[in-house]
Formats: sequence, C-alpha cells, structure tokens
Amino acid sequence: MMKYELARRLVPDGMWRLVEPLLPSFTGRRQGGGTAPLNERQTFTAVVYVLTSGCTWRQLPPWLGVSPATAHRRFITWTRVSLWGRLEEAAAGHADELWINDVVTTARKRAAARTSSEPC
Repeated sequence: MMKYELARRLVPDGMWRLVEPLLPSFTGRRQGGGTAPLNERQTFTAVVYVLTSGCTWRQLPPWLGVSPATAHRRFITWTRVSLWGRLEEAAAGHADELWINDVVTTARKRAAARTSSEPC
C-alpha cells in the first residue's frame, strides 16, 4: 500500500492529466519477443522517481515495475520530443505547478549532463 501511495505522490492525478496527452505514442521495438507494452503512467512514475530521488537508472527499485533500461529509454525519447518544456507550459497555474517545475528542472539538468558527457 505504501508503494502505491508513494507512486501517487510522485505523479498525482492532476499532474498525470497534464502529462498523458503530451506523451508521444509508443510503438514496440522490432527486435521480436519482448514483453507487452507497459502502462505509461507507471513508466512516467519510474522516470520521475529517478529524477527526484537522485538515484541512477540502475538503482530504480523493482517495485515500480519498470526496468531501468526502459525507464532510461523513455526519458531519452521524451527529452528528444521536448516533453519537459511542453509540460512546463501546460503546468502554468496548475495546482501541482511547483512539483511539476521541480521535475522539469531536474529532467533538463539530467539531459544536459548526459549531452555534455557524450563524446563528440
């Protein structure tokens, strides 16, 4: 029960209503096999957990139900499609605006750190 409550605090219903329409549609990878697509809210919650806890992708707890590789891939995809900026715009005046802006700021910092550490 506590895990469910933590997940709901990380991504409150109001925040999810803003995020859900901003997410790009997901298509499975063509590698064959694999598992069924994950619940988008569950995946977004896992990404928010990593962003706000300061843990590495590899430290993502299994109880979130998303593999570290999947969470990281989605973070990269969402960064490339400018999700964080669009979410920040959508959050203006929203009850969860401060929390959303904290998440967005952290996402941008993590994306910038990744970009600056990539070889040329």
